[in-house]
Amino acid sequence: MKRWLVLCLICAGCAATEPIGFDGSTEHVYDRGAVAADHPLASEAGARMLRAGGNAVDAAVAASFCLSVVDPFSCGIGGGGFMVVWDPRTREAWALNYRETAPASMRPDTFATHEDPLASRYGALSVGVPGNVAGLLEALERWGTLDRATVLAPAIEHAADGFEVNAAYLSAVDWVRSVRARHARLQPMSQWVWDHLCGGGTIAVGDIVRQPGQAEVLRRIARSGAAAFYEGPVAEAIVDTIAAHGGDMSLDDLRGYAPVTAAALRSPLVFDRFTLLSMPPPSSGGIAMQQMLRMIDHRLGEVTDPSLDNPRWVHLVTETMKHAFADRATHLADGTFQPVPVERLLSRPYVVGRADAIDLDRTGRPADYGSTAPPPSDSGTSHLSVVDTDGMAVACTETINLSFGSLLAVPAYGIVLNDELDDFTARPGEANAFGLVQSSGNAPEAGKRPLSSMSPTIVLEEGRVRLVAGASGGPRIITGTMQVILNCLLLEMTPARAVAAARFHHQWLPDTLQFEERWTDHSLIESMEGRGHVVGRRRDVGVVQVVEVLPDGRKRAASDPRKGGRPAGH
Repeated sequence: MKRWLVLCLICAGCAATEPIGFDGSTEHVYDRGAVAADHPLASEAGARMLRAGGNAVDAAVAASFCLSVVDPFSCGIGGGGFMVVWDPRTREAWALNYRETAPASMRPDTFATHEDPLASRYGALSVGVPGNVAGLLEALERWGTLDRATVLAPAIEHAADGFEVNAAYLSAVDWVRSVRARHARLQPMSQWVWDHLCGGGTIAVGDIVRQPGQAEVLRRIARSGAAAFYEGPVAEAIVDTIAAHGGDMSLDDLRGYAPVTAAALRSPLVFDRFTLLSMPPPSSGGIAMQQMLRMIDHRLGEVTDPSLDNPRWVHLVTETMKHAFADRATHLADGTFQPVPVERLLSRPYVVGRADAIDLDRTGRPADYGSTAPPPSDSGTSHLSVVDTDGMAVACTETINLSFGSLLAVPAYGIVLNDELDDFTARPGEANAFGLVQSSGNAPEAGKRPLSSMSPTIVLEEGRVRLVAGASGGPRIITGTMQVILNCLLLEMTPARAVAAARFHHQWLPDTLQFEERWTDHSLIESMEGRGHVVGRRRDVGVVQVVEVLPDGRKRAASDPRKGGRPAGH
């Protein structure tokens, strides 16, 4: 018999959680529209909007609010995100930034001078002003067609009626268990999360989780819009909780939050056929992926038979990763606070120069990558992809950073608060939770949005959507998404094969080429070592969701088996 866990929560999530299980991916083809999310109930929530006559934005917003309920370790209204929207009617591509912001009390040296080195990672000081609710409702108002009550209905139903715990959920519980065991001082602060979301460590696959508290907050949002979250009792409870644990977020911080809409970054033609639509800063993924794909394009003629068993191909892709991550560490930040040389980093002379510097037979030293020498040596996210019957497309990636975010929850409403401020350069010269060394331009500052690896991407071919993709997984978001795109566009894999294929990752520093544990071609790995790479292993490189539009207009969708998702559509 299934057990029932009654949880009063609003979730937040993790890019660091390791997925469990790998059962392969199946092909799903839909005549009209498709949604690929990393939980089947979220995909179905989006598909329900499509069947009701809604468009891709309606579907994306419904799926996202549903993920807030059913994937409480991955994303939620305690976090933030990015959304890229392609509108075929106007032929415009939009980038919606609802990344969390630093509260007004934040200073560049807040974490550098704090006695606790974990202050940016867990607890009240690590919490950014959540952007999810404002961003999703902004998208719905700008581009959607359905009303709030309709779009939020699936999420409210699952919160009230319950859903089954899956293996990915248990992986997040194990993460919380390990953190609490390593850092006993965090146990009092994280006790609510442990008791109510993790069942005190006794929760099991198949258990039913009901979330009446989250259902109530979502009903308030459906009735009253963003004000239900950013003002009144919910906002007051957030502020009081943060204050009780040593933080300083004000009602003005919440009330003043606003998402930002800008034109998406458009690449020149890649491989003579494709245009990438991606996020500008503070996303680092948009610039990095455009750089990498264009460098590969420039040197592709020197690689015969590109494939995952060709060492020359894997080496070329790895070298472009190292260049892009070196530039990420040096130049990228919130462009409204720190000048980011976007035009220079994406200019043809610069990209071609970096590509020409690649030695296809040998890797280089860290100082050989990007446009500067490296500094001295002193995983909660979710993605969904949607395409509707009219060709409108949405790529949406959301996060609360680590598993269950800051581990701090608002007991009155069960909102798990993000720990997004660790994505700033909290302590100069030191890596963050994902091993990323970042620039001084990404230092924390009031109202600033931290640099992010989230990389929602839409690929156009001859002005029509060909592919929608994105991932979760910290910095592996960038490399995982790029490899799935390459698998589909160049290696001619179906989406199912593309997401199931083993992947690799390099982020410049640490100077290690990581292959997934499921990579079985040991001779290729030996060949990489022969080229000078230091090789390691890791369990996964991102969790990718993808929708491909076929020439006849049908949509072929796949959810990454690394997290147990399943697409839906009609």
